[in-house]
Amino acid sequence: MLIETFTVGMLSTNCYVASCHDTKEAIIIDPGLDYLSEAQSILDYIEQAQLKIKYIINTHGHSDHIKGDEIFQEKFNVPLCIHKLDAYFIESLQTDKTPATLLLEEGSLIQFGKETLKVIHTPGHTRGCICLLGDHLIFTGDTLFAGGIGRTDFPEGSMLDMTRSLRKLETLPDALIVYPGHGETSMIGEEKRVNPFFEHRSPDLIY
Repeated sequence: MLIETFTVGMLSTNCYVASCHDTKEAIIIDPGLDYLSEAQSILDYIEQAQLKIKYIINTHGHSDHIKGDEIFQEKFNVPLCIHKLDAYFIESLQTDKTPATLLLEEGSLIQFGKETLKVIHTPGHTRGCICLLGDHLIFTGDTLFAGGIGRTDFPEGSMLDMTRSLRKLETLPDALIVYPGHGETSMIGEEKRVNPFFEHRSPDLIY
């Protein structure tokens, strides 16, 4: 899997374009744009790499992760994918001219070319937060950051749910590369070792 990272928006959201090396099929994850110039940089990359976009995927429904959905859906005419509990965040984008939104849940599989990502439902930041698990990597959205986690003090946030979600991630192999919704990449093993939230301490929340 080839991964290109674009840091976009006022909150420096990581938007990822993940693609299959052999088939050039690709997905866009969390296009939380604030400026058209950010969209153009992503479109230029997609064109230069000759990628065929299959899905747009939101790890959750907060605006700093979905604001570019409409731009890319109009451009590529592909489905938006989001967990069913966060679907209301993007209902206004559904029209008769766009493909139906694909509602995700625990265990859903996202396939593009020869690549597959498995949905892990990780509520806590929102009720419908998800992570996307591949063979050697995981996209964690606003569930897990390098050294931190997403805020749980929003109306639908829950520290209890977040703790349960972190317990799911604790079972994953240490060698998995973590691609978070904000900040630098990490490894699951490193987060188990140094991230204080795996020890259920009080969070120092940012996003």
